[in-house]
Amino acid sequence: MGTALVYHEDMTAARLLWEDPECEIECPQRLTAALEGLQQRGLEQRCLRLVAREASEAELGLVHSPEYVALLRGTQALGTQELQALSGQYDAVYFHPRTFHCARLAVGAALQLVDAVMTGAVRNGLALVRPPGHHSQRAAANGFCVFNSVAIAARHAKQKHGLHRVLIVDWDVHHGQGTQYIFEDDPSVLYFSWHRYEHRRFWPYLRESDADAVGQGQGLGFTVNLPWNQVGMGNADYMAAFLHVLLPLAFEFDPELVLVSAGFDSAIGDPEGQMQATPECFAHLTQLLQVLADGRVCAVLEGGYHLESLSQSVCMMVQALLGDPAPPLSGPMVPHGSALESIQSVRAAQAPYWMSLQQQGAAPVLSPSTCSPEGKPSPLLPWGPEFKAAATQTMAALSSLLDKLCLNPTPPVRTAVALTAPDAALVLPPGVLCQERSALPEEMQAWARPHKALAQDKALTALGKVLYLLDRLLDGQVSSGIAATPAPATAATLDVAIRCGLSHGAQRLLCVAVGQLDRPPDLTDDGRNLWLNIGGKEAAAPSTFHVCVPLPGTTGGFLNCVLALVLPLAYSFQPDLVLVALGPAHGLRDPQAALLTALLRGPAGGRVLALIDEESTPQLVGVLARVLHGEAPPSLGPFSMASPEDMQALMRLRGPLEPQWKMLQVAGEAGVGVVRLRVSA
Repeated sequence: MGTALVYHEDMTAARLLWEDPECEIECPQRLTAALEGLQQRGLEQRCLRLVAREASEAELGLVHSPEYVALLRGTQALGTQELQALSGQYDAVYFHPRTFHCARLAVGAALQLVDAVMTGAVRNGLALVRPPGHHSQRAAANGFCVFNSVAIAARHAKQKHGLHRVLIVDWDVHHGQGTQYIFEDDPSVLYFSWHRYEHRRFWPYLRESDADAVGQGQGLGFTVNLPWNQVGMGNADYMAAFLHVLLPLAFEFDPELVLVSAGFDSAIGDPEGQMQATPECFAHLTQLLQVLADGRVCAVLEGGYHLESLSQSVCMMVQALLGDPAPPLSGPMVPHGSALESIQSVRAAQAPYWMSLQQQGAAPVLSPSTCSPEGKPSPLLPWGPEFKAAATQTMAALSSLLDKLCLNPTPPVRTAVALTAPDAALVLPPGVLCQERSALPEEMQAWARPHKALAQDKALTALGKVLYLLDRLLDGQVSSGIAATPAPATAATLDVAIRCGLSHGAQRLLCVAVGQLDRPPDLTDDGRNLWLNIGGKEAAAPSTFHVCVPLPGTTGGFLNCVLALVLPLAYSFQPDLVLVALGPAHGLRDPQAALLTALLRGPAGGRVLALIDEESTPQLVGVLARVLHGEAPPSLGPFSMASPEDMQALMRLRGPLEPQWKMLQVAGEAGVGVVRLRVSA
């Protein structure tokens, strides 16, 4: 199973035939630039290439009215003046004699991708298409969009493949109101959109784009809108939105398929979005989605109007779909105050419908940012002098960033496993190396000398393999690894691994220890290491670099611990190496250990070393190897609420840590515990 890339060169045929500054940015070069980027990076060659087909009119009818389809069919015979007149009847739309053909190919590409994923021909994929689709409605084109490819794909997946739960993630910078309208009363489709809103001052200027638009009828709670009320949102804001809004709901919803309306006008440099998220951020977002739905992720291109930023962002997403580690995120991981207000508002609006948010203390707090102003101020147009003056500095920053951005191929070995005695029952994925080499004897002895537990031959042999694997991780020869240690020597081996990592090049090392593993006594709070213990003893003198949390006993408790504590700490700390230590009797089920390990690939650019007890089952070793290699973790099973004790312990921890670790925050400073009146426009 691999990654599909669906494309057809005919989708570059439609183009603007008259002067229209608003529509000229939706051009054929958007596709060619993205495809050339994939080819230059060697990514297209690693994908299964599928040639897009035209969707049938019956398939278009899954969402669109027969009259609207007939109207679009008729555009093939119209002249330029007639096309311009018809285009003027819609908002930000242009038609071309080839529009009908191109739009049918865009829908057909999305349907082919869904079929390939649902039949197991591929694990995931990208449909590289135009025109985009998420603004188009049942009987109307809108915002460059003709047919709603993602909405049709969702209906197709339900009808043809019998799915009951489909998640649509729309990270385009514009609100996909067309998709929202189509599914707003449908509880089988969870629709999440973040979008530039600016107190209803940004296109499409809709009241129903705000956080309190949560669906209708049976679909209440299944529309999730996160409005950005300022420009300049960056990596920290996007990651916070996923960790504190989307992922809690998604795990509770438990989708069978994830569809992504992948608009890259939300990336740095884009004239429409004016946001600051760098291309590698989209690799991280993609990785987070891949832990859902057994990894069945189908992305469909929407917007994106800065060609270089679009191309780099598409490449990053495809690398993540292929299972490659995502480069570490650049910039400080501190969400903007305005972003926290938006996150706070959407959590409050959604809390009545989702257990996961009710337990996290999502108080009924609604920010004044949700108030809609009277009238619609003129937007900052991408062709106007105001924008050009403001964009000069952003473009210079983008050029500098892209020069530094690492799009290197995967390390020679993506994942290596070092065991003291390989089990015949162990089945490793193709491409995972079973390592037999050890560190030099004198190096082993030097590191082992302070620890009596490492004096035995078996423990010393295991330590040698750990040290050799750690060196390969730090010199870039191996991306991630798993090493087994004898149970009595686990704590000592972990201590050596931490000290060795810090002395051999790691600038910041995160250790996530599960079970009764004490923090090495000589570790100092110098900012270079962060110790996080799940299920261990409470720290005698807790600090911002020494965090202990009880092991939750339910699925909901475990997810809250990971999403609301472990990952925000990890992304705030920005480590360049992560150690995951599963001590004897650690208490995690295999799917929980796999999910924790998979999610920790992100913060350190994939550099994860998992230390496990040598008595662990071959099944655990195999599943950890698969997730470190880029595959999806197994399902956690049915969602169950966290215990009040687990939630109290988690909330008690978070408060003192928030001043240091900003990614833990879920509300603006003035909004905590305050109930505000909502004012309607």
